Amino acid sequence: MKKILVACLIGFTLMATALPAHGFEAGVRGYYWFPSLDGDIKYSDNSLTGTKLNLKDDLGFDDEYYPFGVVFLGLGDHHLSFSYYRANYDGRETLNQDINFGGDTFPAGDRIKSSLDYDVYDLTYQYDALDLENVLAGFSLGLVARVEVFDLEAKIKSETTGLRQKEDYTAPVPMLGLNLHLGILADILEARVLATGIGYWDGYMVDAQAELSFTPIPYVDISAGYRTFWVDVDANDLKLNYNTSGPYAGISLVF
Repeated sequence: MKKILVACLIGFTLMATALPAHGFEAGVRGYYWFPSLDGDIKYSDNSLTGTKLNLKDDLGFDDEYYPFGVVFLGLGDHHLSFSYYRANYDGRETLNQDINFGGDTFPAGDRIKSSLDYDVYDLTYQYDALDLENVLAGFSLGLVARVEVFDLEAKIKSETTGLRQKEDYTAPVPMLGLNLHLGILADILEARVLATGIGYWDGYMVDAQAELSFTPIPYVDISAGYRTFWVDVDANDLKLNYNTSGPYAGISLVF
């Protein structure tokens, strides 16, 4: 985790120094996200096909809420941001059928403890391809290039026998998208929609959000919106398909 974070921060610094030095803007943003969880996981090995397990019904995961933070720079038509958040899900269930996970069989009646933990490191660059900030109440459309490093650990442990299995998965996922900005009341009230995604040979990823923000005093921006994060992974022996979607609220300090 530390190596990934250092690599992302180095990339953020290098990209920031390469941007033109005019129209400078910088800030920090903090959100608290309230997503619902839906999805399933399957972990096989070469000799035993894994059981497809619903994250809520079979593993007992509940919805979890968590913060995420962003630092950002704006230089003319160029914008750069780095964000990070960590999600932790865990549950306990008594199995009503045999399940296979990572080459081991957990029998019906077994009491299991499961967890799904992941970190998401997000480095995003935006170029304002269309900027009409002085027209139409302030309108701009940005082209977005994004890399999200997805670092996951899934575990199941039997509380009856002590048998345990764990799978780690880490991948950088490049995405492309658009960012729409509309200033409604002389930039006191603003609307933003950011949507990025990619489909590839072993899955897809989509990260999108829409928000309204209010600037009651200079340098302070209060926002509320809705974010959805779709992940479909089919890599080696791991198959994971899940979605976290829900509202969020946050505050930004812009300098």
